[in-house]
Amino acid sequence: MTPLGELLAERIRRYGPISFADFMRECLYHPVHGYYSKCESQRFVDYYTSVDVHPIFGRLLARKFAEMWEQLERPKEFVLVEAGAGVGRLAQHIFDFCEVRLPDFYNAVRYVAVERSASRREQAFARLERHARAGRLQMPAEIPFQIPAGCIFSNELIDALAVHRVVMSERGLQEILVGWEHGRFVDVVASVSTCALNEYFSTQGVRLPEDQHAEAGLEACDWITEVGRRIERGFVLTIDYGHRGAELFDERHMGGTLLAYRGHRVSEDFYASPGDQDLTAHVNFTALETWGQRSGLETVEFTSQTAFLLALGQSNEFADLYDHGQTEAEQVRARLQLKTLIHPEGMGERFQVLLQQKVAAEV
Repeated sequence: MTPLGELLAERIRRYGPISFADFMRECLYHPVHGYYSKCESQRFVDYYTSVDVHPIFGRLLARKFAEMWEQLERPKEFVLVEAGAGVGRLAQHIFDFCEVRLPDFYNAVRYVAVERSASRREQAFARLERHARAGRLQMPAEIPFQIPAGCIFSNELIDALAVHRVVMSERGLQEILVGWEHGRFVDVVASVSTCALNEYFSTQGVRLPEDQHAEAGLEACDWITEVGRRIERGFVLTIDYGHRGAELFDERHMGGTLLAYRGHRVSEDFYASPGDQDLTAHVNFTALETWGQRSGLETVEFTSQTAFLLALGQSNEFADLYDHGQTEAEQVRARLQLKTLIHPEGMGERFQVLLQQKVAAEV
């Protein structure tokens, strides 16, 4: 039993079962024992992201952000907010590329690297200190309250926001809570803890068949709604793995999509080692679109990572892939790394890209 497991078990013993969303939130973001609250020391043991494959991912994103800046008619200050910035690896790739290759855009950018974990913010500052001291970077724990013009983006953040677990029974939608029995965490099927769960599915026109398990990302809905309120004009870019609702809740996902990751091994043992393993659920992009519209976000594009990156890179034949002075062998390695990002059997088709835009209200 981990220290966080002891805390959660005691909470349940005293007050009764908790929602899986509460359990997941504590496992990932508890300020001391949460998986994402600790220094990034074991992440590569558990998983890696597109950012870790090659800097080309950040470089192509930089190209896209520069396009956005142009679309907004080059505002003097373009606020680029990375939600879930971690230790600043992606920020470094974007910053370094813009400084050299997109100097006009670099001079307009105010980069806000948002990260809940204090320890990871410290790691990010060490990585990005030069840009921070130049006045280009802020590293808060929360997204700025007001963003006049810019883009809020995330890469593999939404899949790690807490979800409720539900199951459709003959009596209707029920929630799977987390209980404690005989020295272990257990599923407890009960009435839904909030009417928002019924609204989540009805709003999307989803009717789960009997015995289907699913996740409801209420936190993701709140997140996208709030993000839409805070940005006055600009874009929201979400890169993650998942589907639109019609596919997410089809017969291929009768057991839901929630998974645990540890040591590059995937399991459905969600209760093992609280705080020491990653918990994720596929992103419901229909929900992000639907709730985003409530605060003025309109969908511009929904596509695969393959199509998104190819569109950005083909204009200059992926010249951004190479560093000055690279050998032929190093260039070959770079091309192989690019294939990992865009190949349908790699990350290319598994990850989706949702681009939403908010147009400033007319005065």
